[in-house]
Amino acid sequence: MRIKPTHYQVQVKIFEMAGCVYVRTKGDHLIYRYPGTTVRPVIIPKYKEVPTFVIKNNMRVIGMSREEYLKLLEGA
Repeated sequence: MRIKPTHYQVQVKIFEMAGCVYVRTKGDHLIYRYPGTTVRPVIIPKYKEVPTFVIKNNMRVIGMSREEYLKLLEGA
């Protein structure tokens, strides 16, 4: 199954289930931290459809596999 654009609220649920913690909002972007990752925060823009490249970048930041993402998507 392909990773497709989804609403930002779905992304929030997925990354919170993965262990990300909300830090703050800057403009129309939600900023999350992942425990153990100090390099980059996870940024979720408040879009109706979050682009696939943003989703994949956030997955790379926390080290999430495609299989993990799809499993969490089913539960969101």
